[in-house]
Amino acid sequence: MKNQFAVFVVRLVATAIGLWLCVSLFGSLIVHGETWLIFTIAALIFTLINTFIKPIITILSLPFILVTLGLFTFLINGVMVYVAVNLSPGIEMGFWGAFWSGLVMSLVNYLVSSAIQGYNGKQV
Repeated sequence: MKNQFAVFVVRLVATAIGLWLCVSLFGSLIVHGETWLIFTIAALIFTLINTFIKPIITILSLPFILVTLGLFTFLINGVMVYVAVNLSPGIEMGFWGAFWSGLVMSLVNYLVSSAIQGYNGKQV
C-alpha cells in the first residue's frame, strides 16, 4: 500500500510538471501566485478525467480508433487535456494547444511508467 501511494505521488508530480511544460508552450497562465498549487489541482483533475472518463470515451470511439489505426487516440488525448485544462482554475489553452499537449502528456506518462517499471522490476 505504501508503494502504491509513492507511485501515485510520483505520477502526480510528473503530471503537474508535464502540464506546466504544456501550458508554458501552448497555453497561458491567468493567475500569478501559487503556480505549484494551480498545477497540482490541474494534475488531480487530469488524473481523475483519465481514470474515469477516458476509458468510456475510448470504448465508445473504438470504431474510429480501428478505422484510423489508432491515430484517433491522439484526438482523444487532446480532448482529455482540453477538458482538464478548462476545469482547472487559472489556466487557459485552445483546442490545438491541448491537442499538442496531449501528445506531450502521453510522452511524459510513458517515461514515468517506464521509470517506475524499471525501478520496481515489474509493471505498475
